[in-house]
Parts: sequence; structure tokens; C-alpha cells
Amino acid sequence: MTQTVPLPLGLPMERDAGPFDPPRDITRLREARPVSPLLFPDGHEGWLVTGYDAVRQLMADTRFSSRQDIGVLHVPYETPGMPAMTEPSPQVPGLFIAMDPPDHTRLRRKLTGAFTVKRMKRLEEHISDIVERQLDEMARLAPPVDLVKAFALPVPSLVICEMLGVPYEDRESFQANSATFMEKDVALDDKMAAYTGLTTYLAELVSRKRATPGEDILSDLARDDDLSIEELTGIAFLLLLAGHETTANQLALGTFALLEHPEQAAALRAEPDLLPDAVEELMRYLSVADIFYRYATEDIELGGETIGKGSTVVVSLLAANHDPRRFDNPDTLDVHRRARGHLSFGHGVHQCLGQQLARIEMRAGFGGLLRRFPTLQLAVPADEVKLRTDMNIYGVHALPVTWTETER
Repeated sequence: MTQTVPLPLGLPMERDAGPFDPPRDITRLREARPVSPLLFPDGHEGWLVTGYDAVRQLMADTRFSSRQDIGVLHVPYETPGMPAMTEPSPQVPGLFIAMDPPDHTRLRRKLTGAFTVKRMKRLEEHISDIVERQLDEMARLAPPVDLVKAFALPVPSLVICEMLGVPYEDRESFQANSATFMEKDVALDDKMAAYTGLTTYLAELVSRKRATPGEDILSDLARDDDLSIEELTGIAFLLLLAGHETTANQLALGTFALLEHPEQAAALRAEPDLLPDAVEELMRYLSVADIFYRYATEDIELGGETIGKGSTVVVSLLAANHDPRRFDNPDTLDVHRRARGHLSFGHGVHQCLGQQLARIEMRAGFGGLLRRFPTLQLAVPADEVKLRTDMNIYGVHALPVTWTETER
């Protein structure tokens, strides 16, 4: 008989070993038992998966469902103002990240043409131009400046708005709503108001595109009569949210990590050809999108344990990406590392659709910053940088930086 491990409030969210490392409790659990039974604050008994091999196996196994309409989302921390969830969440049209095949397959196929490696390669020069223009804007500012506001957020927002056909001048509204939606400790009414604000805006946008399509991804989708307006809205919501939230936080937190590891930044300045490997390593090391949920649709053997049908399973990509059984010295940032095989983009049928786009943006972003601002440094002590421990995507709320010179 297995002993259930109580899940402390906040675990596995708080990175108490440092701003870039997995929580100490998670690390201890991974080393002792990579597939651990746990007790949620609401009394539900579920599982926490932290080992690299087990996480990879789980994410490739479609018996672990992504559908929240078949399992209650037992959150591993208590949220003020949020009632205990006792019923499954209804399935949202178009939100294919929370679907299983064949529904997931049908919708994802509609988008594969928009995010092919070949199409992303064609976009690479244009994305580099967007990055350079934003660096020009930043160079005109008097330091210190907030790197999030001046660079890390505008770049992916500009790119995804242009690709989807979302007017960039509407960004303040959708960014404010997405920030509220992604915040953990927000009253349910406020979270739902933010969600409604976003989806109402996007429903009006895709309706206009169905009537008068342009040259963008949402217009291409709107031409497909097989997709309802509700499905188009759900797809637009997912792409817009994922397209700027994750990359923006990866750019900001990655810059913070490089400034805290100046020898790694110096290596990249000296050898720009290291950038593709450095991007993979920063993705692995930081794992800004950490926690995912799956629901066992039958009894399943995983990592020597039997996960019972109906169990909620919490997956930690951060813990898996720092597993010493897969990566040597995993808590060390090493831009020379070949970190291919990391799980930051997921694995299996739900592997991130926009991963090539994200890679291009990060290569251009980190490369441009290091080249244009050779003396870039934090403008405040590192322990004063406000981390996004209150958000579902990790990063920094602001990154005050300064410099003494810029280069072209």
C-alpha cells in the first residue's frame, strides 16, 4: 500500500532554491519517487510526475487525457476567492489544448500549414527586422528602463498580432485581460470578466474576418466553413495568449539569467553561432510554462506506479528538465550544452505548435540584445527583481536594466 504524500500549499510553484531552479521539495520528491502520490488541498488523491522519463512517457500516452470536461481540475494550491471545484469544466469550442484526439487532431490540422518550419524560415528575416526596430526604440530611451515593457513584451506581441491579423493598437486591452486571466490569486468574477473581455473582442474580430478576410492566419481559418465562429474564437484566444505570454516571459527571464551568469553572456557575444543551442538551454533551464494537468482514463502503469482511472495528474516540466538522469549538472546554465530533448515545448500530440516561431524570436531577441547593448546590466540588485510567482507563466513582472553604450 502506497503512502500519500501531502502536497504543501504553493508546491510546486515557488522556486525557493533560487529564481531559476526547481523548488527544493520538488527536487527531493523527484530524486526519491519520480511518480509520487499526493494529496490536494481539497482532499483529492492524485499524482505528481517529476522525472524526465516518466513525464515524457506520460505526455506521449493519450490515455492521459487533457480534457477538463472529464476530470475536476484539483489545483495544488489554495486560491483566495475561488470556490472548490467539484464538477468538471465544460469543453470550450476551439480550445484544442484541452482536447484529445480526434477532436484535437481535427483542429490542430487546420493550423499545421500556418506554422510549418518552411513558412517560419521565410518569416525569419521579417522577425529580425521587428526585433531591430524595437532595439532602436530601446536605444533611444534614457536608462534605466524596464526591459519587459521596452523589449520583451513588444517583440512577440508585434509578431503574433501581425501573423494573426490582430490590430497592434488593441494590445493594451488584450494584454491587460490576458494578465488578469493568467494570474493565480484572482477572484473568479475578475478572471471570468477578463476571459469574457478577450473572447468577446476576438469573436467580433473573427466575424469581421469571415466577412472580409485579409492576409493573415485568422483570415485563412475564417475562410474554412468547417469552423464555427465559436471554434474560431477559441483558436484565436489560444494562439494570441500563447503567442505573446510565453515568449515574452522567456525573453525577459532569459535576459535576467544571462545577466546573472555574465560568463555565459560573454560566451554568446564571442560566439554568436552558439545562439541556437543557447536558446534550447535557456528553454530547458527556465521552463517558464511548468505545470500541466492530465486525467487518467483508465488504470495506467507509469514509473513503477499504478495511476488509477479518474486520477488528476500534475506534471512538472521544470522538474523533468532538471533531472540529472537526463541532463548532466542540470541546475547549471551552460550555453555550450546540447539541450535537445528538453520538454519545455511539451511532447506528444500537444507539443507546442508555435515552437519554431518562438525559437526564431528568441534567437533574434537574445542575439540582438547582446550585440546592441554590450554593457547591459541590472539596474537594481537581483533580489529586488519582482518574479512572477503569482502567475501561471513564470517570468519577471519588470526587469530594470541600464547600460553605458550601445552598438549597431
